[in-house]
Amino acid sequence: MKQPNYIYQIAFTQLYGIGPIRAKRLLKILDSPKDFFEFALAELQLKTSISLKQLELANRNAALLAAQTQEPYLKRGDIQYFFSSDAAFPKQLKECEDAPLGLFYRGTDPQWNERRTLAIVGTRQQTNYGKQIVKELLAALPKDILIVSGLAQGVDADVHEQALNYGLQTVGVLGHGLDRIYPAKHRDLALAMTKQGGLLSEFLIGTRAERMHFPMRNRIIAGLSDAVVVIESKKNGGSLITAELANDYNREVCAFPGAVHYPNSEGCNALIKANKAHLINNAEDLLMLLDWGNVAAPKSKNVVHLNPKQAAIFQLFQKRSTWSIDELALQLQNPVSDISTTLFELELMEQIKHLGANRYKLPI
Repeated sequence: MKQPNYIYQIAFTQLYGIGPIRAKRLLKILDSPKDFFEFALAELQLKTSISLKQLELANRNAALLAAQTQEPYLKRGDIQYFFSSDAAFPKQLKECEDAPLGLFYRGTDPQWNERRTLAIVGTRQQTNYGKQIVKELLAALPKDILIVSGLAQGVDADVHEQALNYGLQTVGVLGHGLDRIYPAKHRDLALAMTKQGGLLSEFLIGTRAERMHFPMRNRIIAGLSDAVVVIESKKNGGSLITAELANDYNREVCAFPGAVHYPNSEGCNALIKANKAHLINNAEDLLMLLDWGNVAAPKSKNVVHLNPKQAAIFQLFQKRSTWSIDELALQLQNPVSDISTTLFELELMEQIKHLGANRYKLPI
């Protein structure tokens, strides 16, 4: 039975004993992945110089059967498949010798070939220090930067969440199929990401999260990006794998330093000490290093431009220095959700200060 071309492409990535590097060499010999499955073994052996025994072990039938299980998901239309020969395949990643030949993607129109792309990774045991760095960094980045991370517990998930909060597109690279989310508690976050970015995986739909998959997905995070930033990492943290891969791929690597006796900063400090990462303290350092321009202008406390909603709330603080969200909502006859959003904007502009318990005041 005639198969869609993408079935042969997917099957080509599932051949036993033929990894991405060898597969790419084969594609220089064959006209398309389809040839590998349609030629007789003897003819294939002559064309590729691969022994008949190795070709038999590659198990073409099993690879095709595995690829055919993906067809129902791809026909639904909410998941796309990009092969290395497709124009939409990430160009940055394609440059990496060991990059996967195919990627499954769920989300909005991927813009990794049009946008500057930044990977931000870190420890699963994120501290308040790490949270503060993530928040400040994402808040100051230009909105045309695509943020990539691994949707793992800790820094990764926080990076995706803050990217969404600050209007940045963000892509999570998964160590399993797109039919599941690991850890499961990130399901709502993942769903939100598909509307402002997306989810990416080299693994077949139906593939479970396995320990060995996560170092593999790290090469996609590094290869997809122009630069990698490490925020909090222990001395043997998985983020260091991503940093090493990024160095191998000739990407810029940056790290935020931490206290010398602080376990969560041992990895970052070691990268900086070994000249494997640039020391950065803020978004301005990063943007200047990458020569990306759009460096955020220093905040001025004298000249602040407020929109009508911000101005209405700020005027109330001129009359009384402390307000709660409920009091403001009642005073202005606006929904609590709108008031909360505007307060957050004013807080970022350093015009008000959060006291906790939904109360705010003017800064000193």
